[in-house]
Amino acid sequence: MTMSTQEISDRLELKQLVDQFSNYADTKENDKQVKLFAPDGQVNIINNGEVTFSLKGRDAIEQAFSQSMDDYQSVFHMSGQHTVDFLDATHATGVAYNYVVLVKLVDGKPQTTQEGVRYEDRYEKIAGHWLITERNSHFNWHLDL
Repeated sequence: MTMSTQEISDRLELKQLVDQFSNYADTKENDKQVKLFAPDGQVNIINNGEVTFSLKGRDAIEQAFSQSMDDYQSVFHMSGQHTVDFLDATHATGVAYNYVVLVKLVDGKPQTTQEGVRYEDRYEKIAGHWLITERNSHFNWHLDL
């Protein structure tokens, strides 16, 4: 399979986009994280195959992400494989895997939660940059330690 220089460039930019999402989650830089989404971007949180809630637009996404991370002393994402399918020159879909560790204090003692997350994304190239237009966050497994 031969890839054009543009396709290679787009794949690298999309991988960087997915990795930045995780990096900003870990540093709780929600203001930067939300800019990885299109202005009308959507996030769907899916547990046990059911959408438990949806967020639409950068403001709603930033507010929810900020509130959900407030309780955690430490957040850690390890990005795994990321695959991309191009629909055309400005639209693509992708799947990314993350191993997530969350640490919070409960009664003065650290409680660790581990999660396996599969992100099913839709991307759009807007003003020359790839952004997430929709992220379906599948929380496949959850373990409290």
